Amino acid sequence: MNFTERKIIFHGTHFTDFYLEQTPKVQEKIEFVFRIIRQVERVSTKFLDHLEGSDGLYEIRVEVGSNIFRIFCCFDEGRLVVLFNGFQKKTQKTPKNEIDRALQLKQEYFELKNKDNEKGINKKR
Repeated sequence: MNFTERKIIFHGTHFTDFYLEQTPKVQEKIEFVFRIIRQVERVSTKFLDHLEGSDGLYEIRVEVGSNIFRIFCCFDEGRLVVLFNGFQKKTQKTPKNEIDRALQLKQEYFELKNKDNEKGINKKR
């Protein structure tokens, strides 16, 4: 069985806004983790993990020194990774407001996709 590289897309500007606020070192590490997600069939939970009880929401995990960053995402059509919001994790527990925001963005992404499909539009966001 051949592994097909995953594609990463962004929904809205939430991730881009977060990314542009980071230092070059953090941006470089985020890009490193994205390469792993694109190219490795079985990604370690060190870099990508499912959030329990989150209805298909995943978090991309990035560590730079003692700083921990999380980027929420989901899978669409198997090989497509859709990025939502990102944040710097300052406590052991993931903030509920960040999870709620990601779930809202995920719902919005699929609603827009379904509307486009109903109209016969197959555009990539």
